[in-house]
Amino acid sequence: MNTPRSSRRKFLTKVPLVAATPLLVACRDTINAQPAKASVAPPGGPVVIATWQHGMAANEAAWKVLEAGGSALDAAETGVRVTEADPEVRTVGLGGYPDRDGIVTLDAAIMDGGGDCGSVAALENILHPISVARRVMTETPHVMLVGAGARQFAIAEGFAPTELLTEASRKDYQKWLEEDGNYRPPINVENHDTIGLLTLDREGNVAAACTTSGAAYKYHGRVGDSPIVGAGLYADNEVGAATATGWGEAVIRACGSFLVVELMRQGHDPTEACRLAVERVIAKNPDWKDIQVGFIALHKDGRTGGYCIHPNFDYAVHDARGSRMELPESKVPRDE
Repeated sequence: MNTPRSSRRKFLTKVPLVAATPLLVACRDTINAQPAKASVAPPGGPVVIATWQHGMAANEAAWKVLEAGGSALDAAETGVRVTEADPEVRTVGLGGYPDRDGIVTLDAAIMDGGGDCGSVAALENILHPISVARRVMTETPHVMLVGAGARQFAIAEGFAPTELLTEASRKDYQKWLEEDGNYRPPINVENHDTIGLLTLDREGNVAAACTTSGAAYKYHGRVGDSPIVGAGLYADNEVGAATATGWGEAVIRACGSFLVVELMRQGHDPTEACRLAVERVIAKNPDWKDIQVGFIALHKDGRTGGYCIHPNFDYAVHDARGSRMELPESKVPRDE
């Protein structure tokens, strides 16, 4: 999957530059999760960290790439593709919940530690939006393609159209229409199980990938934080990387993942950086008690951490100490 960046550079030399125009999922089973110990640094790369328990399978695939000497960027893409293709994960890719019109639309972004990035939003009928996002990064002069244009580009790049609405998600959608039909369903603690995945390779490079089917039964055309560089994810080889999960509108308002990385740049460890970013989210969202937002972070030295508004958010880590689930601290105490 390693596509040279030279194709983008060549494209830019041929194209004249133009001035730019001025969560419905039950609480996760955290019985095997351990309290996070971000203050204990693993011995360096490779490291993989991903949101939620479905991050375990994604981490395993990413780890194989890193262990074989592959790049952080290849590992990040490879890892989240596992989740995109898993119909049992109802908030990412195949089998994801549809929007209010019954259409599954996908958002994804990928970024390397050198600052190159690509994303797609409101993409329909394409199984692996993360790979389309990478093609946007490497094969176009752009960062983001959306909607019909993103789909047109994906097909031109050889991605086959795929039906993403499974029978299970269709039945749930019909039930929602009959029983609720509210365009913004009630927010509970864990209803947006985006997968965000961060990698650190043996060369000290970091990368980030984030992919989702977004908020269930959202307005058609709604885009959350996942494909927005700086909100849903951010990576910088000088510092590290971060990604977010939860109610995307709240993350966007705080430029959450960029903020986490900048806080690590200032000297905060990954957990403290995530905590301070959650505090910023709370300050920007008066309804914070009714939403969930969680951040995870990976420092360039291999340290990891996370923090969230409500308890029961968990994340997966794979490093030299093995594979494990960790349970970060939360703003709202666990006994509330």
